[in-house]
Amino acid sequence: MTKGRILVHFGTERVSVYRHQSGELSLLTRERLPFGAGLAGEALAGSVSEFSAGLKEFTEVVDNKTTRVHATGVFQQLPQPEANALVNSVYVDTGLYFNIVPPELEQFYLDTGMSACGSNDMVEGLVRRQFRTAVVCGSFQQSLGDIESVITQLRESGSEVLSPRSTRIKPETEGTDFILFDYQDVLKNERDTWRHKYIHMDTFRRADAVIVCNPGGRVGSGTVFELGFMSALGKRVIFMEEPQGVSVLFPCEVGLGS
Repeated sequence: MTKGRILVHFGTERVSVYRHQSGELSLLTRERLPFGAGLAGEALAGSVSEFSAGLKEFTEVVDNKTTRVHATGVFQQLPQPEANALVNSVYVDTGLYFNIVPPELEQFYLDTGMSACGSNDMVEGLVRRQFRTAVVCGSFQQSLGDIESVITQLRESGSEVLSPRSTRIKPETEGTDFILFDYQDVLKNERDTWRHKYIHMDTFRRADAVIVCNPGGRVGSGTVFELGFMSALGKRVIFMEEPQGVSVLFPCEVGLGS
């Protein structure tokens, strides 16, 4: 059994499996699976799930912490309702998040890989810089130190953090139920908290992923509210720790790193 994280790339004609460990990327297998040959709906999801079940050949545990699944090619052409249904079906069958990479992000990975090592393999670029942009969520009252650490980690990897842009608290809001940062306007009234909340959530649309900082697995009510918005957008969600106390499980990943 191999150690490290397993990366899977589903394309139109083939699927490739890699191990990423200690900064090194190794190709484990590459198989021909013609997903563009008329497969759709349950048949497509079943083919993906069947292949994913075979990943235990390479790792003892196949789950959303140890395994990352990315898809391009024909999968990018699926209408959004069909793409959402595929993501949901694969998650229910395997527990994995089926990440359909947008074409512009795929091109970014290709450019990154070519620049870094002269490779036209998308995964080579992905392991070097996973996100162009990200949003960090969590309890600003209870977990600000952890959130700051995640933001630092993302920025050091070259990612732009769209929100929060700063974690310097307005002194007059420290210790209150609704923290404001130094770049945010003061509240006009208690209803104005919604405007600030919406501005933060609206950045989800432009982010490659939303990172949820949840030390101890705790997910607060404010974050649960935001998760509904993320899900409606079909956004990639990554928890720093396995979420605890969530009544409805949903497609997500656990832990940063490729």
